Amino acid sequence: MTFHKEKEESLLQGLVAEYLNREAGTKSLITVTRCSISSDSKKATAYISVIPENLEEEALNFAKRRRPEIRTYIKENSRLRHLPHVEIKIDEGEKNRQNIERLIRNG
Repeated sequence: MTFHKEKEESLLQGLVAEYLNREAGTKSLITVTRCSISSDSKKATAYISVIPENLEEEALNFAKRRRPEIRTYIKENSRLRHLPHVEIKIDEGEKNRQNIERLIRNG
């Protein structure tokens, strides 16, 4: 992965996180764990985790409904050469890591 692509992914992660933190309600905590950009820079995927887990579906639906606004926010707050279409997904890797950590802790 090139430095430029890593920088763009980091920028997108920060901007999506800022938008969601500002616009989401206080019922749940939505964290953007990572972002990935396709090789042609036309698509980006933001992976999120949600606390509490029982509000995960609601938070994911909220974020998906707000994709056009998220894209506008990215456009207004960055100077990316290519403005990607943003997908939102639950970060299953982070969920698995949390489950393993919980199992270890509860032994």
